[in-house]
Amino acid sequence: MEFGIIGGTGFCGEGEEGEGERLPVETRYGMVAVDRARWGGVEVAFVRRHGRGHGIPPHRVNYRGNIAALRKLGVRNILTSAAVGSLSEEMPPGRLVVVDQFLDFTRGRPSTFFDGESGEVVHVDMTQPYCPHLRGEIGAAAELLGEEVQVGGTYACAEGPRFETPAEIRMFRQLGADVVGMTSVPEVVLAREVGICYATVGIVTNWAAGMSKEPIRHGEVSGFMDAQTPRVRGLFEQVVKAHKEVACPCRARARE
Repeated sequence: MEFGIIGGTGFCGEGEEGEGERLPVETRYGMVAVDRARWGGVEVAFVRRHGRGHGIPPHRVNYRGNIAALRKLGVRNILTSAAVGSLSEEMPPGRLVVVDQFLDFTRGRPSTFFDGESGEVVHVDMTQPYCPHLRGEIGAAAELLGEEVQVGGTYACAEGPRFETPAEIRMFRQLGADVVGMTSVPEVVLAREVGICYATVGIVTNWAAGMSKEPIRHGEVSGFMDAQTPRVRGLFEQVVKAHKEVACPCRARARE
């Protein structure tokens, strides 16, 4: 199976023939619910990051289980969507951002498959954390579909589930972040550890704290995310249909 999609309800379970097959996948990190369907004749595995009904907060997502399940199914490429707040006047709400770097401000999440239990110390290169080939394919899909997409940007990953303070946002901006979210790390790291190409499209749903006089409300963020999801789904469908496999450096996974 070439592709896995991690995102919200707008991506999960729907293929060209309607509702796909629900497939429970057992991993050492627990059971993961996967929906399997087809896009353009290509088999695709879908994972709801926050579970059915969006009941799992970002700091309790089973990131290791999700990536392990997709790897077990033979997935070689992962496309993901994420709601993000903008720290840049050049990325207003509604903009789609194909991020290429991250800053990690999470804490307490299991963040690696290499937790030392094997007696080995493994260090994984993250010079290009998000697959350059997949990012290029998303950019090409956007051009073909006439979608305005920002290719490149730094994602600051906060712990959540609370939103950030204006002081934290000022700090993130000074460190070079363009958008802020709560889910890309450790997801992107885990994918790299097992040699799966991984790319994220951030959906800018709001200005970050302190950049607008209005408070951030979760309901409004979720509603905006749902409204924009079909745009990202269209991009991902095009990437899946047009994908060309290459000898990508992401494949040089860390030692088992």
